[in-house]
Amino acid sequence: MAEGRKPASLEDLDERLKAARKNRNGTGKGESDKPGQVGQQGGLGIALRIGVDLVAAVIVGVGIGFLLDYWLDTKPWFMLLFFVLGSAAGILNVFRMAAGYDLAAGYKKPDDTNEVDGPKGKD
Repeated sequence: MAEGRKPASLEDLDERLKAARKNRNGTGKGESDKPGQVGQQGGLGIALRIGVDLVAAVIVGVGIGFLLDYWLDTKPWFMLLFFVLGSAAGILNVFRMAAGYDLAAGYKKPDDTNEVDGPKGKD
């Protein structure tokens, strides 16, 4: 490494990374540069994502509730509570996806106006 030259494996990795970045920025299918846009993702992909979001949230909620019930011997109260919380989380995820936000809860989509300062670009 005294020459300041990278090893062959790192040079190869660098070339592959550059090619992947060029491919991603070029005509990558299903990707979009702006957050919240679906890009070329079809209707079936959106439907599958909605279904997976709902089912996963409910399964995680029921799983947490079941484990808490088993641990604390309070069957079925925590399972029912976390079923409702998991369902609400799944519906919230679907709403955010459908609205185009794809952000965490409490965040807003960036826009051209600010409530305090007014429209951007004006002094």
